[in-house]
Amino acid sequence: MSQPVTPTPVDPVDVPVVLLCGGLGTRLREASERLPKPLVDIGGSPILWHVMKTYGAHGFRRFVLCLGYKSELIKNYFLDYRMLTSDFTLRLDGDHEMTFHTDHREEPWEVTFAETGLTTATGTRIKRAAHYLGEAEHFALSYSDGVGSVDLTAGLARHVGSGLVGTVTGVHPTSRFGEMAVDGALVSEFNEKPTRPAGWVNGGYFFFKREFVDGYLSGEPDEMLEHAPLRALARDRQLGVVEHNGFWHGMDTYRDWVELNQLWDRGEAEWKVWSD
Repeated sequence: MSQPVTPTPVDPVDVPVVLLCGGLGTRLREASERLPKPLVDIGGSPILWHVMKTYGAHGFRRFVLCLGYKSELIKNYFLDYRMLTSDFTLRLDGDHEMTFHTDHREEPWEVTFAETGLTTATGTRIKRAAHYLGEAEHFALSYSDGVGSVDLTAGLARHVGSGLVGTVTGVHPTSRFGEMAVDGALVSEFNEKPTRPAGWVNGGYFFFKREFVDGYLSGEPDEMLEHAPLRALARDRQLGVVEHNGFWHGMDTYRDWVELNQLWDRGEAEWKVWSD
């Protein structure tokens, strides 16, 4: 009787990370009206940077940004990265020579900027940027509006070991409201503080085999990743889950933005899994 074949481990350096950065962020209008949502800051740095730093802490180096709304501002942030993160002196005569005084944030990242359309749906953005994946057998995917202490190293290993086409991280989002236990017409338990529901929701950290692009994405301009593609993947029993019980928080509203900044300012940012 033959023994099962153990998949060869995959180095995260060889796994491109596709980040969806093109949405309008309408529910966060107070903070994103003049900025694309991925550039809305937490502690002075864009949430997109926080997401990339999380991946970088686990060895991922290649990023493909699927751009749309105000894409030029995202490009300019990275083009001006050294200037934005350093002290410098600028001479305003001659060639406007710049002298940098501090070490700036060196990141061993390769970032590809893909224009995927202003109002394009999530699934179509992935399809349009897929040619930047090169020869990679697997790729990671995430939104750029949520942070968490997700173990991406373990997630990649689980995905590769499963042999499945896709893997999603399941999380327990914190409820904004207190929870009541009801017994008939009486409240038997009252919890004032927010609680974590028992069910799992999509945490937005995915791993896919390359075949997902051709086998499950049609390329239609209004194709949402979360609709037909993932439903078909689940129906085919090809979508695995990695359960994450640690910190996770989306930034969908102005209240979320304030809360994440408060956590950062208090030194309680559990998603900060990298060293300064």
